[in-house]
Amino acid sequence: MNRRALLDTLTRSGMAVVLSPVFTRTVAGAPATRVLTQPLPPVSLADWAMTAVEVTYAPGEVDSAHRHPGFVFGYVLDGTLRFRVDGQPETVYHAGQMFYEAPGSVHRVSANASATAPCRFLAMVFADKASPISAPA
Repeated sequence: MNRRALLDTLTRSGMAVVLSPVFTRTVAGAPATRVLTQPLPPVSLADWAMTAVEVTYAPGEVDSAHRHPGFVFGYVLDGTLRFRVDGQPETVYHAGQMFYEAPGSVHRVSANASATAPCRFLAMVFADKASPISAPA
């Protein structure tokens, strides 16, 4: 299994976040590249869960503004994603890049940046087990 396939598999399972220190070392004999380092908010993870959701946007598709109760890590699997949360500039993420949303942030822009190709990403939502993972803004 090559490094890209391994990272894709781990990302799909949510293990990439847990194993991020491992990716600073060598994976399968190849040098590893750090994808993201993100300080986390001071939260207790008691009664929390991580829910991984694979999202696919058709060419040009745009999602409505929403928020998540906890924090979110996202990893673009294929295509390009336009992304903006309150207080941050709009950014375009490409396959292999990650993004972060702080708890309660309003996700103003979540859209496929391409008019011709689909976009697929993995969203890993860390939140209280009793909370829905997404709500309208």
